[in-house]
Amino acid sequence: MTPNTQLVALGLLLLTFVLTWLWTPPLLRLLHHLGMGRSIREDVPERHRAKMGTVTMGGWVILLPVLVMFLFIHATRVYVLRFRGQMVLLPLVIMLAFGLLGAVDDWLGIRRGRGLRARTKFTAQVIFALVAVYWLRHIYAAPPLYLPGIPEPIPVGWWYWPLGVFIIVGSSNAVNLTDGLDGLASLVTATSFVALGFLGLFHQVIEVAQFCFLLAGSLLGFLWFNVHPAQVFMGDTGSLAVGASLGVVALMLGEWFVLPFVALIPVLETLSVILQVVYFKLTGGRRIFRMSPLHHHFELAGWAETQVVTRFWLVQVMAALVGVAIAMA
Repeated sequence: MTPNTQLVALGLLLLTFVLTWLWTPPLLRLLHHLGMGRSIREDVPERHRAKMGTVTMGGWVILLPVLVMFLFIHATRVYVLRFRGQMVLLPLVIMLAFGLLGAVDDWLGIRRGRGLRARTKFTAQVIFALVAVYWLRHIYAAPPLYLPGIPEPIPVGWWYWPLGVFIIVGSSNAVNLTDGLDGLASLVTATSFVALGFLGLFHQVIEVAQFCFLLAGSLLGFLWFNVHPAQVFMGDTGSLAVGASLGVVALMLGEWFVLPFVALIPVLETLSVILQVVYFKLTGGRRIFRMSPLHHHFELAGWAETQVVTRFWLVQVMAALVGVAIAMA
């Protein structure tokens, strides 16, 4: 990891932040004009009722600047589809595929009051993930699994297929569950991508590191408008795409062992939902948490929304530092 690569990474983050910050206001006006206001579910704390009508589908605010910056960086190779090592192309394609899936879900949710059926959405996620795993195995030849203290990656054989699909689909849905408070998902995932970006620099996989810092910068630019009180929500358009990208990048780096640290808050949010559902069914209606996902539990415990977001982010920062330290050990 040289000083030049670190400066380039920082530059990409800052450029994408500025690009996202500049183009968000006109996009918000367009989304307002199209009537892209969010409806609020019944099973949320009462204070969330005030968010009714806030612009959603804001994921395009995040995704399009990453696409523009990618085309700018690789402009000399785009016209012949000779992308440098095809490294960045994989997470970019998966990001856009999951983003389009989320956009359809958001659009249907606004226009007819309900989005895609859960089975339909899950099937599409699995198909996209299978394509990504094939790409990882047979085109990109990603390292299978790095473990702390072992310099060579550990082969996992055919288990790579179900584990890879689980990581990509699980990450996508985990970020989707985390996206329930103003600024929470964008702040947490920006931290995760910065951590993975440094691991990319550590492994000298520069193109993957660049993608991480591009997405981190775009998330931070989006955060400017997503902090409480939010002017825009990322919706499934953003959360599904960002989460899937998180899983793909971890697989590309072979660092999926530390992914639960690097993305601790989305993991805890998902576990809280699973535990709540299982316990509810086993006990005939009793609950572990006041409400799931986990951030709603703390809201109902009396924490202000900004307190939940700030404290969750602090936990995420510390966990990401631990994950990076483990990976570099």
